[in-house]
Amino acid sequence: MPVPRSILGKNPITDMDLGVVAGAWPSDVRGHYLVSTSDQRTRPLHAFFGDGIMARLSLTPGTDGAPPSHFAWRSRVIDTPSVRLRRKRPDLFTPGPVGTGSPWGFVNAANTAPLPWGDRLFATWDAGRPVEVDPVTLEFVAEVGHRDDWKPMDDAVLPLISSTAHPVIDPDRDCLWSVSRDVMTGAVSVIRYSGTGKRVTRWAVENAALPQATHTITQTRDWLILADTAYRIDVEEIFGGDRTVANNPDGPLLLIRKDDLVAGRSTVTCKEFRIAPEVNHFYARYDDTDGIQVVMEHSEGVDIGMYLREDDLDLYGRPIDPALRGMYCHGMTPALTTVLDFDPEKGRVTEKARAHDPSRWWQAELSAIDWSLEGQLNPTRHHLIFLGFHPEAINQRALSNYEGRIDTSLFPEEETPATLVTLDRDGLKPLAEWTFSLDDYPTSPSFIPRGQGGTRYAGTAPGGHDGYLLVAVHNDDRFRLELFDAADVSRGPLAVLAPPRGTTVPFLIHSAWMPEANPAPPSLDRLTFADDLGTRLDVLDGDLAATAREVADELTGRPLGSG
Repeated sequence: MPVPRSILGKNPITDMDLGVVAGAWPSDVRGHYLVSTSDQRTRPLHAFFGDGIMARLSLTPGTDGAPPSHFAWRSRVIDTPSVRLRRKRPDLFTPGPVGTGSPWGFVNAANTAPLPWGDRLFATWDAGRPVEVDPVTLEFVAEVGHRDDWKPMDDAVLPLISSTAHPVIDPDRDCLWSVSRDVMTGAVSVIRYSGTGKRVTRWAVENAALPQATHTITQTRDWLILADTAYRIDVEEIFGGDRTVANNPDGPLLLIRKDDLVAGRSTVTCKEFRIAPEVNHFYARYDDTDGIQVVMEHSEGVDIGMYLREDDLDLYGRPIDPALRGMYCHGMTPALTTVLDFDPEKGRVTEKARAHDPSRWWQAELSAIDWSLEGQLNPTRHHLIFLGFHPEAINQRALSNYEGRIDTSLFPEEETPATLVTLDRDGLKPLAEWTFSLDDYPTSPSFIPRGQGGTRYAGTAPGGHDGYLLVAVHNDDRFRLELFDAADVSRGPLAVLAPPRGTTVPFLIHSAWMPEANPAPPSLDRLTFADDLGTRLDVLDGDLAATAREVADELTGRPLGSG
């Protein structure tokens, strides 16, 4: 049973103090590790769609209330308006294959990725606005931008917004870039949030559509890069049928010049390319002086939308273990990573490098880079987790949907473990790797710089090679965090943090690093739930409208950090 059965456990979210159980913790590790996850107690059919949880680990022992030589792990369900409404009337929330609905609208799970921005912290996901969270208390602060600016589906007061789980912070313009996508037509808009105020600005992208999803966007100094990503909604599945769609094998990629996103305009043009195979995550070099260069983590044979049901059969025809019900179907192909160069003037895309080793069985889109400005200007390393081949987490329904696109002759004869691999950023040459135990399930790594460089997020030698990688690892024995030397992960963990044996946590999704955890700035002008309600309450019955007003009053009257 290599996939831990505790990974979808519905145990309560608790604070913990972790101890060093192996190795020695280096004295120059600084800052805070942050990770998002889905509350399995409120998740619907798919394990990824529960209410958002944010956890923070202080990387300095004896701080945040931890005893000496221990490390404070603090976690909290983010108390968004949808979470508060659900707590008041849980009977009115209905689970589905793509999220949770209610008479008020659609739950904003905010459970996929932490997004630091200076002293501020946001939680994101693909079907809702970014949510600001207090970095210290982990409480809800505000959603980003009035609902109407995002052009949502016409829900009552909780809007369904097809967005991106990975917005980006522009270091030159000091703004957040995101997207809003029409779920029916694929028409896409660019969203800009200045960091203050109740509104965001939206530009419709002319003559362009992303037919599936926009899980990631990335940027250079002069361009935003949007790509169609591998997640398709199946309408028949939403209405109770089997999932029969497969992700598109290729898709459009859009380049949008930032200088064209100006006030007073409602639309923007783009340069369109077509790329294959399908992708979910991609990362551009910020410096575009010598061209637009992007690392593409391709997701061929990975269908995140396909979740495991109790009546499913696995790759070998065995019944799926009920403990895995709701987990997404695991990868059916070896991993592929490329570096692509885009020329917007000539309309040409050139492959500069490729990493494809049939023994590295699919990447779960779990990677780490140096997110400092200096690191993005001159990236040196790209760190990837390959989760291995897990036939018990591949269902027959997925094999049927992808018939003709999956080469079953490539399937290993038996299960394979996960590996952490460091690649040279430009040529994708493997430089070092570490193999986990077969019963380990590592999650999203984070890069922690060594020393202090020119900015708070930078180390003394930026790029991704000088510092540490922190990896959270699920195991039924206990959850743990392993710290690696980013220059040579093949040395194995330098130190391991863990709670007492038998302590596990729900499946962790994406992580990030912050140099400090300070309270959310209290004086900024932000959206309130009351601002969002406006005249929307007119479409609700009296009791529903009264409950929405009650939540709005609670949030409006609560000072930041008050609990």
